Amino acid sequence: MGGPRTRDAAGTRQRVPSAARADPAERSADVEAGIVALWRDYGGQRLRATRDRLVLHYAPLVKYVAGRVGTGLPSHVDVADLIQSGIFGLVDAIEKFEPERGLKFETYAMQRIRGAILDDLRAQDWVPRSVRSRARDVERAIERLEGRLQRTASDPELATELGIDVGELRDLFGQLQLTSVVALDELIAAGRGTASLAETLPDERAEDPVANLVDRDSRRQLAEAIAQLAERDRVVVTLYYFENLTLAEIGRVLGVTESRVCQLHTRAVLRLRTKLAEQG
Repeated sequence: MGGPRTRDAAGTRQRVPSAARADPAERSADVEAGIVALWRDYGGQRLRATRDRLVLHYAPLVKYVAGRVGTGLPSHVDVADLIQSGIFGLVDAIEKFEPERGLKFETYAMQRIRGAILDDLRAQDWVPRSVRSRARDVERAIERLEGRLQRTASDPELATELGIDVGELRDLFGQLQLTSVVALDELIAAGRGTASLAETLPDERAEDPVANLVDRDSRRQLAEAIAQLAERDRVVVTLYYFENLTLAEIGRVLGVTESRVCQLHTRAVLRLRTKLAEQG
């Protein structure tokens, strides 16, 4: 009676704590039910104390996004500063989230967090002017070359257009990775659409995901631009932005080094910017 018991090292019978006996699935369900209750309470009264409890629960999202954004940034950029900026993004996401739209909160919050971090980085003007200028040179070269070819240019073709060899081009992509730390929100904004990425992503739990898309044209533009990328670039964009893999994890999937994935990511972002601008 009184619950199952076990024996300690001395042979004394000890009661097994009820929390230890709980099934992991039951504990997970309890946590989920608690979060649903928090959201219900916050929606009803908008109390700061309730909001802060939601911030505490979702705080790991901030660390995750800050770590991803921080990959490849200059050493003087402190990840702790990125996390601080990301917290403001999380608070903003909680205050503006509309559950009735059917979008999963984590999807929405990660874009808000990333956006807040990027806004702070831009305010610091952390990308040297010379790097920004070189990035524009590459984008213009891509636009000229692919306009003539009417297809995606290969690295050797782009290198020839720029008057450098392939090795120098890949080194250049490595330097320009500082400019490619962007949210897809910014890439969409390069075209005509104004919807955020979170608004273009359907949620499986929504009764009618399509009905929840704010700007279908933006989603179409982005899909068309990604479809025009080289196969490896498409894989990198999909795994990084939609499957949330890190650059190191993508490298293991593709069988290449993390630095090579950084180059591929930079190349993909530059090409997406060009293609979306052309659609504008």
